[in-house]
Amino acid sequence: METWLEGIVALILVFGGAFLLIGSIGLVRLPDIYTRLHGPTKATTLGIASLLLVSAVVSSVLQGTISVHELLITLFLLITAPVSANMIAKTAMHHDLPAWKRTQGQELIEPASRQAAPDDHQEERDTKLP
Repeated sequence: METWLEGIVALILVFGGAFLLIGSIGLVRLPDIYTRLHGPTKATTLGIASLLLVSAVVSSVLQGTISVHELLITLFLLITAPVSANMIAKTAMHHDLPAWKRTQGQELIEPASRQAAPDDHQEERDTKLP
Protein backbone atom coordinates (compact mmCIF):
# COMPACT_ATOMS: atom_id res chain seq x y z
CA MET A 1 0.00 0.00 0.00
CA GLU A 2 1.20 3.51 -0.77
CA THR A 3 2.66 5.62 2.03
CA TRP A 4 0.32 8.56 1.41
CA LEU A 5 -2.69 6.22 1.57
CA GLU A 6 -1.43 4.75 4.84
CA GLY A 7 -1.16 8.27 6.24
CA ILE A 8 -4.74 9.13 5.26
CA VAL A 9 -5.99 5.84 6.69
CA ALA A 10 -4.15 6.51 9.96
CA LEU A 11 -5.63 10.02 10.23
CA ILE A 12 -9.17 8.79 9.61
CA LEU A 13 -8.67 5.97 12.14
CA VAL A 14 -7.57 8.49 14.77
CA PHE A 15 -10.50 10.74 13.83
CA GLY A 16 -12.98 7.85 14.14
CA GLY A 17 -11.42 6.61 17.37
CA ALA A 18 -11.64 10.09 18.89
CA PHE A 19 -15.33 10.34 18.03
CA LEU A 20 -15.96 6.87 19.46
CA LEU A 21 -14.22 7.91 22.68
CA ILE A 22 -16.17 11.17 22.90
CA GLY A 23 -19.46 9.37 22.28
CA SER A 24 -18.70 6.75 24.90
CA ILE A 25 -17.74 9.36 27.48
CA GLY A 26 -20.95 11.25 26.68
CA LEU A 27 -22.99 8.11 27.22
CA VAL A 28 -21.50 7.66 30.68
CA ARG A 29 -21.27 11.29 31.82
CA LEU A 30 -24.42 13.03 30.59
CA PRO A 31 -27.14 13.40 33.25
CA ASP A 32 -30.37 11.98 31.80
CA ILE A 33 -31.58 9.64 29.09
CA TYR A 34 -32.54 12.44 26.71
CA THR A 35 -29.05 13.94 26.67
CA ARG A 36 -27.35 10.53 26.82
CA LEU A 37 -28.87 9.68 23.47
CA HIS A 38 -26.64 12.25 21.77
CA GLY A 39 -23.44 10.34 22.57
CA PRO A 40 -24.17 7.09 20.77
CA THR A 41 -26.34 8.53 18.02
CA LYS A 42 -24.17 11.42 16.96
CA ALA A 43 -20.51 11.01 17.86
CA THR A 44 -20.32 7.24 18.00
CA THR A 45 -22.17 6.84 14.70
CA LEU A 46 -19.73 9.21 13.01
CA GLY A 47 -16.80 7.36 14.57
CA ILE A 48 -17.86 3.87 13.54
CA ALA A 49 -18.87 5.09 10.07
CA SER A 50 -15.39 6.51 9.51
CA LEU A 51 -13.78 3.26 10.70
CA LEU A 52 -15.99 1.23 8.37
CA LEU A 53 -15.19 3.49 5.42
CA VAL A 54 -11.45 3.11 6.09
CA SER A 55 -11.94 -0.64 6.28
CA ALA A 56 -13.70 -0.57 2.91
CA VAL A 57 -10.89 1.45 1.34
CA VAL A 58 -8.14 -0.79 2.72
CA SER A 59 -9.98 -3.97 1.74
CA SER A 60 -10.57 -2.62 -1.75
CA VAL A 61 -6.92 -1.68 -2.22
CA LEU A 62 -5.57 -4.97 -0.88
CA GLN A 63 -8.04 -7.22 -2.72
CA GLY A 64 -8.19 -5.23 -5.93
CA THR A 65 -12.00 -5.24 -5.96
CA ILE A 66 -14.56 -2.93 -4.42
CA SER A 67 -15.56 -4.02 -0.92
CA VAL A 68 -19.30 -3.54 -0.54
CA HIS A 69 -19.84 -5.19 2.84
CA GLU A 70 -18.51 -2.28 4.88
CA LEU A 71 -20.45 0.23 2.82
CA LEU A 72 -23.70 -1.67 3.41
CA ILE A 73 -23.00 -1.86 7.14
CA THR A 74 -22.32 1.90 7.20
CA LEU A 75 -25.54 2.63 5.32
CA PHE A 76 -27.55 0.42 7.68
CA LEU A 77 -25.95 2.09 10.70
CA LEU A 78 -26.64 5.62 9.43
CA ILE A 79 -30.28 4.72 8.76
CA THR A 80 -31.03 2.85 11.98
CA ALA A 81 -29.20 4.97 14.59
CA PRO A 82 -31.53 8.02 14.40
CA VAL A 83 -34.63 5.82 14.25
CA SER A 84 -33.63 3.84 17.32
CA ALA A 85 -32.74 7.04 19.22
CA ASN A 86 -36.17 8.45 18.39
CA MET A 87 -37.88 5.30 19.65
CA ILE A 88 -35.83 5.33 22.87
CA ALA A 89 -36.69 9.00 23.49
CA LYS A 90 -40.41 8.37 22.87
CA THR A 91 -40.36 5.41 25.24
CA ALA A 92 -38.66 7.52 27.90
CA MET A 93 -41.31 10.23 27.50
CA HIS A 94 -44.19 7.77 27.76
CA HIS A 95 -42.65 6.24 30.88
CA ASP A 96 -42.46 9.77 32.36
CA LEU A 97 -38.71 9.69 32.90
CA PRO A 98 -37.71 13.13 34.13
CA ALA A 99 -35.42 15.36 32.13
CA TRP A 100 -32.45 17.07 33.71
CA LYS A 101 -33.53 20.30 35.41
CA ARG A 102 -31.37 22.47 33.10
CA THR A 103 -32.74 20.92 29.90
CA GLN A 104 -34.42 23.49 27.69
CA GLY A 105 -37.89 22.86 26.27
CA GLN A 106 -39.22 20.84 29.19
CA GLU A 107 -42.67 22.29 28.61
CA LEU A 108 -42.77 20.30 25.37
CA ILE A 109 -42.12 16.94 27.05
CA GLU A 110 -45.44 16.80 28.94
CA PRO A 111 -47.76 17.31 25.91
CA ALA A 112 -45.66 15.00 23.74
CA SER A 113 -45.80 12.20 26.30
CA ARG A 114 -49.60 12.45 26.45
CA GLN A 115 -50.12 12.04 22.72
CA ALA A 116 -51.84 8.81 21.83
CA ALA A 117 -50.50 6.52 19.18
CA PRO A 118 -52.23 6.92 15.83
CA ASP A 119 -55.13 4.58 15.30
CA ASP A 120 -54.78 2.65 12.04
CA HIS A 121 -58.52 2.27 11.56
CA GLN A 122 -59.45 5.88 12.34
CA GLU A 123 -59.55 6.84 8.64
CA GLU A 124 -61.92 3.97 7.86
CA ARG A 125 -64.29 5.04 10.62
CA ASP A 126 -64.14 8.70 9.52
CA THR A 127 -65.13 7.82 5.95
CA LYS A 128 -68.02 5.57 7.05
CA LEU A 129 -69.64 8.19 9.24
CA PRO A 130 -72.69 9.89 7.65
